[in-house]
Amino acid sequence: MSRIDYDLTKIRGIVFDVDGVLSPSTIPMNDDGVPQRMANIKDGYALQLAVKQGYQIAIITGGDTESIRKRYEVLGIEDIFLKASMKLPVLNQWMEERGLVADQVAFVGDDIPDYEAMMVVGLPICPADAAPEIKGVSVYVSPVEGGYGVARDVLEQVMRVNGHWLSSAKAFGW
Repeated sequence: MSRIDYDLTKIRGIVFDVDGVLSPSTIPMNDDGVPQRMANIKDGYALQLAVKQGYQIAIITGGDTESIRKRYEVLGIEDIFLKASMKLPVLNQWMEERGLVADQVAFVGDDIPDYEAMMVVGLPICPADAAPEIKGVSVYVSPVEGGYGVARDVLEQVMRVNGHWLSSAKAFGW
C-alpha cells in the first residue's frame, strides 16, 4: 500500500534535486565558501537499491561541487548533472536519452528552480518543507523534510508497489 496517489507501477525513472531534497536546506560552509552538504544514509541505501533494481535515477542540481558527484556515483548513479541552472532542458534530454515518457518519471524538488521540471513529469513530489509553490504542484508531499529521508520515503513506496523492496538478495547489502 502506498500513500502516493499515483499509479507507481508506471514509474521507471526518478529525478532528485540535491539541496533541500537529498540534503537539508541549511548547509554549512567551509572557510573557502564551499557548501558542506549532509547526506542521509537511509536515502543512500534506497538509492543504491533502486539502481540495482533497474530504476533510472538521476540527480539534477544547480550545485557545483565534486562532493555531490562522488557521493552519488558511489551509490551507482550514473546520471549526475551539476550546475543545472535551468533544469527543464536537462530533464527533457535525460528522458529522451533514457527512453522515458513523462508519466514514467517522478521528480523530487523543493524550490522554484525545480518548478518547470516538476510541471512536465507524471509524478511531481516534494519534501514537507518545500516552498508553497512547489507544494501546490506536487502530487505527493512527503511527511519528511528535505535531507532527512525523502528519497527513502519515495523509493521505498515505489519499490514496494512494484515488488522490488526486499525482494531479492540485492536488498541485503551495499
